[in-house]
Amino acid sequence: MNLHTTPHNSRAPRTTRRLAALAATAAMVVAGVQAGTAVATPDDDARTTSAKPATAAALGVNPSAQRATAIKSAQADASSAAKALKLGGQEKLIARDVIKDAQGTVHTRYERTYDGLPVLGGDLVTHTTAAGKIKSVDKATDAKIAVASTTPKLKAAASARKVIYAGGENPVLAWETVKKGVQKDGTPSRVHTITDATTGKKLHSYEAIETGTGNSQYSGEVEITTTKSDAGFELTDGERGGHKTYDLNQGSSGTGDLVTDDDDTWGDGTGGDRQTAAVDAHYGAAKTWDFYKTALGRDGIAGDGKAAYSRVHYGENYVNAFWDDSCFCMTYGDGEGNKAALTSIDVAAHEMTHGLTSATANLDYAGESGGLNEATSDILGASVEFFADNASDAGDYLIGEKIDINGDGTPLRYMDKPSKDGNSADFWDENLGNLDVHYSSGVANHFFYLLAEGSGKKTINGVEYDSATSDGSTLTGIGREKAYQIWYKALSVYMTSTTDYAGARVATEKAATDLFGADSEELKAVSATWTGVNVK
Repeated sequence: MNLHTTPHNSRAPRTTRRLAALAATAAMVVAGVQAGTAVATPDDDARTTSAKPATAAALGVNPSAQRATAIKSAQADASSAAKALKLGGQEKLIARDVIKDAQGTVHTRYERTYDGLPVLGGDLVTHTTAAGKIKSVDKATDAKIAVASTTPKLKAAASARKVIYAGGENPVLAWETVKKGVQKDGTPSRVHTITDATTGKKLHSYEAIETGTGNSQYSGEVEITTTKSDAGFELTDGERGGHKTYDLNQGSSGTGDLVTDDDDTWGDGTGGDRQTAAVDAHYGAAKTWDFYKTALGRDGIAGDGKAAYSRVHYGENYVNAFWDDSCFCMTYGDGEGNKAALTSIDVAAHEMTHGLTSATANLDYAGESGGLNEATSDILGASVEFFADNASDAGDYLIGEKIDINGDGTPLRYMDKPSKDGNSADFWDENLGNLDVHYSSGVANHFFYLLAEGSGKKTINGVEYDSATSDGSTLTGIGREKAYQIWYKALSVYMTSTTDYAGARVATEKAATDLFGADSEELKAVSATWTGVNVK
């Protein structure tokens, strides 16, 4: 794909907006709903319209300054909360996030410790009235947190961390080790392994580097924000938490060099110009920030008003992109021949959403919770693309349809029928958690498509779809905006690290009730749609 840049002359003294060229990437393992909001479909009139989409306030507006104060206050009251929850005397709560919604309910997310040790899988969310009375609580585990001793019988490596593992039936004393390396495709690897400190049995393992795969596609002219410096201009977005974009120069560590330019005209429209990938990444990060702020009322990925940063030109011929919590950053490869950088808006949105998930439910990146983690990046990545309203590529529910990654003109994945990719699941079954998380995500992606658009044949922006349910039922969509609001509400205040598909059904039903009411058509649609993908 080719990039082209259109120079513009207007500049502000410090922070400037520029129109730069972008052949945006799509299609990693992200939802491939392309930009554009006009959707022609014969089923539009049949959509559920019992209420308007919720406002950002209903989801829980949480300005960064208020958030910091709220977390500090929640921590001061943590011992009282632990007592109200009847936790054991050796348990303590650590406040991680606080969201107050339009109904006045305060949702406080806590991590838990036992005798000073972190409890993995012990997180919980309390839901309290404005007066401070706990209405309900969602826990990652209902098991009592207690072990016979916190003195391990088995030694571990010096770098191992002693923890309580609560992800199984009964909490156990364990060692957590982290092995760093490189995956087969060149992606960094940071594998966490949890081992019973008494028996040595492996209890759990997951990869902490969260990835997606794709290639470039054309998205037209885009607006980015840069900052004037003594030497010219730099890719620093002062309007969005100070987001910076760096050039790794084909390296695989550090930050490389902050991308700069003499005249504030970026890229030449081809993959051979190093600035082009930087423009793509910078633009995608900006649009994702704007979506979180405008549509969800969230002030940045972690809700603290601080930006992540982007790194482009990672490695040699690296065909991938990834999010890393340890650096709080997105990293993008240049694709085959270092000419097709994976830096489009949907790649950026997908990767940034991994950060959002980590800052909220922190869904474990394995099993069914891992599939929900990936699906969340797909779902909100798709939503960001529609929000961007880029007229050069109309919205669709095909993933990677522009990049021809299969070599036969077919897309990488399909949200209306995930199994068409040959790997993903359409419907839940008891073996779903054994699939790679990018494929077990298919059930949640299918749920989102059906919830937004409904079942059956339809044509949306020239693309034909035919989405079926597991039980043959007919579903009427409620629209994308309501669908992503429900998903985000569930993620931010009801899901926990161990949420599985059954838990996701409960969480989204609670979210729909909060946003639209206990007798709403939206709640009925959520329930019917989960049943339609065999989550009962």
